[in-house]
Amino acid sequence: MDGTLSFSALAALIFVALAFDFLNGLHDAANSIATVVSTRVLRPQYAVIWAAFFNFIAFLFFGLHVAQTVGTGIVAAEVIDAAVIFGALMGAICWNLLTWWLGIPSSSSHALIGGLAGAGMMKAGLTAIVWSGLGVTAAAIVLSPLLGFLLALLLVLIVSWAFVRSTPSAVDNTFRTLQLVSAALYSLGHGGNDAQKTMGIIAEAREIRSGEKADNERQQHVDFSIVVDSEEKSTKHHSNNAEEKNCVLR
Repeated sequence: MDGTLSFSALAALIFVALAFDFLNGLHDAANSIATVVSTRVLRPQYAVIWAAFFNFIAFLFFGLHVAQTVGTGIVAAEVIDAAVIFGALMGAICWNLLTWWLGIPSSSSHALIGGLAGAGMMKAGLTAIVWSGLGVTAAAIVLSPLLGFLLALLLVLIVSWAFVRSTPSAVDNTFRTLQLVSAALYSLGHGGNDAQKTMGIIAEAREIRSGEKADNERQQHVDFSIVVDSEEKSTKHHSNNAEEKNCVLR
């Protein structure tokens, strides 16, 4: 990578990356607070604050592994340039808009990984792909819905048996509190995974601008600054999406 990327081009790439983050929030950012809002455990504005806090601190618990994978584990670092980043982001943005318009549930992660791999292959062919990283990511994409399905069945069975002798009011009081815990945990998971995709992309763009790979100390600073940028952008959609779901449930 060379240091020919101008500041205006860097700013444009970051803007496009945050636009992708915006659409990511449009798709799924409200999931973590939908239950606490629809059941009136929290008002939407308080639920947003609750989710935003746990999204923000997630990198302290989970580290920055997802950001590093997106930045260097899908396409070889020497292949990535401004054109590859722009192509990956625009491909993911177009897919998000299409699936949103058609009402199709879709993962922004899948779109970004596919866009990054496709843009890298168009520049340097199959040798651009880090097959070990892409293989693990593709396996996770396939296995995650199946594992989620099986774990949900198991948890429903456990909860049903655990509360079989409880009164409805006792169950309601217990689970209203537990919904706060589940929303916090979901937000931690979202911040530790989804929010880091854009972090990895922006970090790569900044490294192209500087013309060198970041050392660990500078990389940590870059990642922390991107946490602030991407989390603020992503959580702006929580309130509107949650209110829409609340109206539908009513």
